[in-house]
Amino acid sequence: MNESTFRKLEYDKIKKMTVDLTVSDAGKRLAEGMKPSLSKAQIEAWQTETFEASELLGSGASIPLSAMEGIEAFLVLLGKGRSYTEQELEALSVWLASVAQMKRYMRGKMQIAPTIATYAESLDDCKQLREELGRCIRYGRLTDEASSDLAYVRRHIYSTEDKISRKMEHSLSKYRSSLQENIVSKRRDRFVLAVKRELRKQVPGNVLDESASGQTLFIEPADISELQQELAEWRAAEERERTVVLSQLSQLAEGYAYALETNAQAMASFDFIMARGKLARSYEGRRVTLSDQPVIWLKGARHPLLGTGSMPLDAELGIRWKQLIITGPNTGGKTVSLKTIGLLVLMAQSGLLIPAEEGSVLGILRHVLADVGDGQSLEQSLSTFSSHIAVLKEMFDVADTRSLLLLDEMAAGTDPSEGIALSIAVLEMLLERGSLVGATTHFNEIKSFAARTPGCQNGRMAFDPGTLKPLYRLEIGEAGDSHAFAIARRFGLPEAVMLRAERLLTGKKEQAIDFNAEKDGLVWEGANDQAEFDEQPYASKPTSYNVDRPLGAGKPSAIPSFSKPPVLTEQVESASHSPLITPKRVFQKGDSVWIYPLKRAGVVYRSADEKGNVIVQVKGEKLSFNHKRLKMYIAKEKLYPGESYDLDIVFESKEHRKVRHEMGRKHVEGLEIILPPE
Repeated sequence: MNESTFRKLEYDKIKKMTVDLTVSDAGKRLAEGMKPSLSKAQIEAWQTETFEASELLGSGASIPLSAMEGIEAFLVLLGKGRSYTEQELEALSVWLASVAQMKRYMRGKMQIAPTIATYAESLDDCKQLREELGRCIRYGRLTDEASSDLAYVRRHIYSTEDKISRKMEHSLSKYRSSLQENIVSKRRDRFVLAVKRELRKQVPGNVLDESASGQTLFIEPADISELQQELAEWRAAEERERTVVLSQLSQLAEGYAYALETNAQAMASFDFIMARGKLARSYEGRRVTLSDQPVIWLKGARHPLLGTGSMPLDAELGIRWKQLIITGPNTGGKTVSLKTIGLLVLMAQSGLLIPAEEGSVLGILRHVLADVGDGQSLEQSLSTFSSHIAVLKEMFDVADTRSLLLLDEMAAGTDPSEGIALSIAVLEMLLERGSLVGATTHFNEIKSFAARTPGCQNGRMAFDPGTLKPLYRLEIGEAGDSHAFAIARRFGLPEAVMLRAERLLTGKKEQAIDFNAEKDGLVWEGANDQAEFDEQPYASKPTSYNVDRPLGAGKPSAIPSFSKPPVLTEQVESASHSPLITPKRVFQKGDSVWIYPLKRAGVVYRSADEKGNVIVQVKGEKLSFNHKRLKMYIAKEKLYPGESYDLDIVFESKEHRKVRHEMGRKHVEGLEIILPPE
């Protein structure tokens, strides 16, 4: 697991969402450090915390989390012998009150969240310190009750200030005609009058300041100078006593250093746990079952960034197959399916709940690597293909039975034939190593590989051919078409271009068929004949392995071992006597055949004529195809019970058969059977 994979699978976005849901800097740092674990016990503990947090939030309770403003700076200075300010000590007092509130709150939530409620028991609200701070500090200032000496000094300050105030009011009235403004001002923390410069001699006293223009002098009247000196002395005494009280309170806080540190860690953990709970509720996350086996069984899974309206995904790896090859049209959701599987694995191993239905099971995976996106890098001079190869090299370095490897658009970025061959070789090697692989492709050769290889499975993204719109639903068991022509028509490409493209594609397929069908009238049999599998109907994939127990009924059993791919013998009578090359069987009425141009099966209505043309019934229509365009699918002997079976039942309607029976008994005027032209 690395940052590149986290970014490609959008795990970094999930982490940022979690960070944004925290309320404190300490909780934010815990969220920023979130990453998948390899310890099942650790993951289960995390998931329990997240589940209980989600349940608490769902109960409608308002959880008393603390932003812990200023607390971290305070704790850093603990033990340094520093005397704290009123503001710092008041912040500590407010935080300790929130700690006590959290402890009381969690005691009442033991039934809903027993685990994290137990965590709250480790909190120490430092009652003596909290009460002392509450008594001594209010609104960022020491109270008169902080000490008797401080109260004594402040009484004298209040008395002296009252005397000065009365005398200043008297001076305002006495020297009104000499004043620039009829107000009392302060200069250098002493009371003064604003006197006009030219009338300065009429107001006895000391000039403490003057205005910028020099037209106003600020004079301390002579009759209050002595009182102001007395006030300054009392204020100095107040500052000395303030220092003594703050020092005593700081020493008291130092004695609770360990408890304060423990509280800070616990409150940050509560913040992080609740952020995970909030995240889970944002996408209806559920707790996943963890397995000791490296398996993935997702039911109704959704990508957490797409919202609850996205199409649910059912996916399986490591149980009945190790590799899932997803096909279908562009914009159909293939890449999103891969990213959903990988992201949910990372989220689950990070202790997060995932948007999937109950019963989903995930094993603990050691490596999750993804090759999603073209990866082209101008800075590193990497082409799209080079970037794919670089990621593949990294995958092979770690590939084992506990690796999840996600490959988007296999065989892309280079010559298709070479890319296809390389892709199949890669899949074979990864299958040999037992890695879990999810891949997407458009190439029929890779689809065919998955269809015939035990341990591999095809899946397709559903597509509505009527509306030409993707359905974003993954269907397991069959490969899908790219629907390139249908999509191109939908976007308005000229019809002449589309018709020409269809002729070119048909010609290319027929050329490949002719090449295989005309080798001395023989057809190659065996797993190494790639051309034979290119047009193979995917529903006929052989299966040589079983599941001991359905996963939905409980935890999965041991992963089954996969045997080597068996040889297909659709045109061979007996597998025990099958040579590598066998004569081609003549198509007979009733045989089920695969029609290459239509890419579907039909039933032979009339054997080949002198030109080799065969009449085949397809969906009620009788069409003519050259025998080279056909391939035996299922012989009639395997379809119908005995030689005497009436094949007219297959080719004629019930009404036609009744008329034919009546005509066989007697002549009926006007009775006739009209068949459509072939």
